[in-house]
Amino acid sequence: MQIFQPVDTLADFYSLDEGDVLFGYMDGIQGLPCDLKQVSRAYWHGWRNGVVDGGFLEPDEAQSKLDAAFQNLGSS
Repeated sequence: MQIFQPVDTLADFYSLDEGDVLFGYMDGIQGLPCDLKQVSRAYWHGWRNGVVDGGFLEPDEAQSKLDAAFQNLGSS
């Protein structure tokens, strides 16, 4: 059950709380579960990236789009 809109733009990413993203990432990379009813969208975004980097899930379209946007920052 997904209740948050995936983050797929730099502007959207920069609007997220950095601390929540980090906490979510740290939990996700360890493979910890995420209770969507008790977390923020920023935490969920970090968690999603953590579970992908931890090898628990494959990246989805939104993650790939955001990754490409970050890659393009260096080529501008």
